[in-house]
Amino acid sequence: MKILKTLQERRVTGKKSIGVLIDPDKVDEVDHLRPLIGLANENCVDFLLVGGSVLTTNNLSQVICCIKEETGIPVILFPGSSVQIDPAADAILFLSLISGRNPDYLIGQHVQAAPILKSYSLEIIPTGYILINSGRLTSVAYVSNTLPIPEDKYSLAAGTAMAGEMLGMKLIYLDAGSGAEREIQPRMIKTVRNSVDAPLIVGGGINNAEKAIKALEAGADMIVVGNVLEKHPDMLTDISDRVYDWNRAIQADN
Repeated sequence: MKILKTLQERRVTGKKSIGVLIDPDKVDEVDHLRPLIGLANENCVDFLLVGGSVLTTNNLSQVICCIKEETGIPVILFPGSSVQIDPAADAILFLSLISGRNPDYLIGQHVQAAPILKSYSLEIIPTGYILINSGRLTSVAYVSNTLPIPEDKYSLAAGTAMAGEMLGMKLIYLDAGSGAEREIQPRMIKTVRNSVDAPLIVGGGINNAEKAIKALEAGADMIVVGNVLEKHPDMLTDISDRVYDWNRAIQADN
């Protein structure tokens, strides 16, 4: 089943998803990924996202190959630029940074990537990418030269999400950024959730199970965790257990 269709169907039923973000720039040896992939298998992770704000290494293909050798979990590209593309992945979030005003990240990188993607069999998922201030300058804000939406400007974030959906974006991704000082607050998530019908992904600063559940309760359809697993990989089990309980309760109610 296509990834977008899966997320849309889960949105209707209330079932939640977990994504684990792997930044190739932080992978010194691809074999070091195997324990994390094993944890992802054990904890029923739904998607593995691969990418980052910058890519100073040339190991994207090796990272994806390693993942494919170890698991059947779908691999979704989370590109920081047009060079972060690999045909071995299952899908790509075609990210348009709609919270910023930098044309390169609104359409410029996409123009460069489109001819390449046209020749691949990747599932291309148009995604409205919205940065929310997290208390510090994150890599994505610095690299993209854009200002995140202030964390208390709920109506601005909602309007941005609505505009993205009206422009044809199939997913909305709220991100506090890699290594965020603070996670996106439930009120912000809830306001955006109530403004769009598209599946809502939330990432950045989700470093424990309580924050994960608060994001899901507020309306996130999928949460993405990454940085916390570099030092505390077992945190994935805590988060997964809570999401599993949520989905089991949903299934029982239906």
